[in-house]
Amino acid sequence: MAICAGTVLAGPETKGPKASAEFEKMKALVGTWKGTANMGQGDQEITLVYRLVSGGSAIEEKIFEGTPHEMVTMYYDKGGKLALTHYCALGNRPGLIMKSSDAKKIQFDFDPACGVGDQEMHMHSMTVTFDGPDTIVQDWQLYTDGKLKDSHPFTLKRVKA
Repeated sequence: MAICAGTVLAGPETKGPKASAEFEKMKALVGTWKGTANMGQGDQEITLVYRLVSGGSAIEEKIFEGTPHEMVTMYYDKGGKLALTHYCALGNRPGLIMKSSDAKKIQFDFDPACGVGDQEMHMHSMTVTFDGPDTIVQDWQLYTDGKLKDSHPFTLKRVKA
């Protein structure tokens, strides 16, 4: 019996649960975004790339791709609510759950069930502000030594094809 490694077995197309309105809003970010950020070492150019993955059930965000500081954030619905897991250059993976949203902002806060300890430095909260279809602001807030620390806002513009 021969098996071809390139063969993909697929069953009938299935549809998962309806995505949250916030997940649908984040899907509009798919593409490449550029801006400048100060992540503690002065201003530097950054590029974020958003991709819809896993049959449309998750959004992958990459920042600092191809560098030692590359990070990936995965956005997904958890119990009908937008959540994210941030695979950080600090070597941990904090989880955040949507705290609130409105027409312009989605705010995330730390999910204590993610397994990152209180005393470990980690991304603790994040806000995405939508300033039109081609401009967003992300504001990350760090947590270290048991308390909130630096905020790192940066503005990104959509790269047109």
